[in-house]
Amino acid sequence: MNPLDLLKNFQNIQSRMSAMQERMKTITVIGTAGGDMVRVELSGQMTVKSVTISPEAVDPSDIGMLQDLVRAAVSDALVRLREKMREEMSDVTGGLDIPSELLGM
Repeated sequence: MNPLDLLKNFQNIQSRMSAMQERMKTITVIGTAGGDMVRVELSGQMTVKSVTISPEAVDPSDIGMLQDLVRAAVSDALVRLREKMREEMSDVTGGLDIPSELLGM
C-alpha cells in the first residue's frame, strides 16, 4: 500500500474515532451479580452511574459476600463495556485490528 494512502486512511480513522468517542458518552452498560441481586451501571466513559443492591443481598453477618457481589457486578459491567467498545472500534476501523493506544483510547 502506498504510504500516502495509508496516511489518508489513518486520518480518516482518526476522524471517525472522534465521532466514536462522542457516541461512547451516550452508552451505558449494566453489570450484574448474584442473579441480579447487585446491579452496576457504567457509562461509556467508565464511570459508575448507579449501584442497586436488592435487600436479599444484604446480610449483616456476611458483609464479605456483599462486597464480592459488588466487585463481580463491576467486573461484569467492565467486560460488557469493553465488548461494546470493541464493537464500536471495529465499526470505526473497518475491522482492522489497530491497537487502541494508536487511536487515542
